[in-house]
Amino acid sequence: MGYRTGSRKSGERFQRSQHEKAKTKTHKHKDKSKLSHEENEVTVEKIVEKTLTSTKKLGEQRFAISPFSQYFDDWLINLKEVLAEFESSQAITVDETFVKERERIVFQVERELTELKQAEAALNLKVRELADNNHLLVELDADYAAKTRELGPRRNAEIERLTPNVKQLEEELERVKRMKTSIFSFTKKAKAKKEAETMHKLESAKAELERVVEKFKAEQEKLHDEYEKKKQATIDRVQELEKDVEKLETDTSATPRHDASSTLINAINALFQRKPASSPGPL
Repeated sequence: MGYRTGSRKSGERFQRSQHEKAKTKTHKHKDKSKLSHEENEVTVEKIVEKTLTSTKKLGEQRFAISPFSQYFDDWLINLKEVLAEFESSQAITVDETFVKERERIVFQVERELTELKQAEAALNLKVRELADNNHLLVELDADYAAKTRELGPRRNAEIERLTPNVKQLEEELERVKRMKTSIFSFTKKAKAKKEAETMHKLESAKAELERVVEKFKAEQEKLHDEYEKKKQATIDRVQELEKDVEKLETDTSATPRHDASSTLINAINALFQRKPASSPGPL
């Protein structure tokens, strides 16, 4: 009896021990599962926080000097690497809605940066055109000065060629007027005829001289008008180009890059709003 009793108590102790071990094992399993879940949440939170921070920094990035398009490709690579690292993480599960939104945003900013790169390339062509037009202004001034210098001597030479003849005829006319007349030598009729002939020659000489003066005056005015017309057109073009070229000093990619970054951040936050169990705080 005493043996059986002792055996029964020993069995009871064994059963209690097995039950307590099983209970402890189950409790430890629950604790381990809970710990694993908490660790996973911490990992997700860190990954999301890192992604949001990196995306925000890319959206706020400012490029140093023009041409700004030289930075576009690297910026896009960095953005895609941040997104790829986020999506490839085993702790992160993205849905179809997020993937479509991410593809749309990246495609849009790529397209906008491509257009800006083309616009910047066109502006760089205008930089060269601006330099050419500034050089043209110098050439126009030099050409006008050279033609003006060449015109002066030609004008003076022509006037000097015609002026002596005018003076000679003026002197001859005065001499004819002073001549005395008589019935035996130089009659009044002959004097009047000589005076008329000399006057006609003088008027013709003066008219020729005047035509030459007017011709050179017209040539000078034409030269000046053409010079002013070309110069003003060139100045207008220079001013227009200067306004365009000023755009090269502004990073016009800042707005589309910032918008893309903000929209991606919203998409990531929206992803975890659809997954409330692991939703991080919005950035």
